[in-house]
Amino acid sequence: MSNPNDKEVKRPEVKLPENVPIDYEFDKRLKRFMKDVDKSGILQEVKARRYYIKPSEKKREDYKKRSRR
Repeated sequence: MSNPNDKEVKRPEVKLPENVPIDYEFDKRLKRFMKDVDKSGILQEVKARRYYIKPSEKKREDYKKRSRR
């Protein structure tokens, strides 16, 4: 069962037309895919989950960020 607090994340994808070689406009499709990945925030989430940060440290960081503004 899924947790109700989990958001459903749309995974980025780039579809190719039928009967087209795989390397057809590869650079354009790669750029589009990377743009979609960046928009979805997947890389930021991976970087954030790389190390565990205690909740007290998160609060401290948030406080520092707010005080800088």
